[in-house]
Amino acid sequence: MSDTKETIPARTLDARGLKCPMPIVRAKKEMDTLAAGQVLEVIATDPGSVLDFQGWMKAAAAYELLKQDEGRDEQGRTIYIHLIRKKS
Repeated sequence: MSDTKETIPARTLDARGLKCPMPIVRAKKEMDTLAAGQVLEVIATDPGSVLDFQGWMKAAAAYELLKQDEGRDEQGRTIYIHLIRKKS
């Protein structure tokens, strides 16, 4: 991530409250609407989403996992933030 501009999300997907595999199913649908080079931010509350997104990126050559982060939302819940770039 050499350039911050390259990681600015074109869209944000709120997947809070969804359990596996729904965050990935919804992210795939959103990724299909993006142009090459655009970034999707996924916000999830499922701790399993961290490994799920890592596994999906290993199998999906068209996408790149740029960053994963953890934080808290306005309700105090732990959230997992995933930034994914569409390669082609």
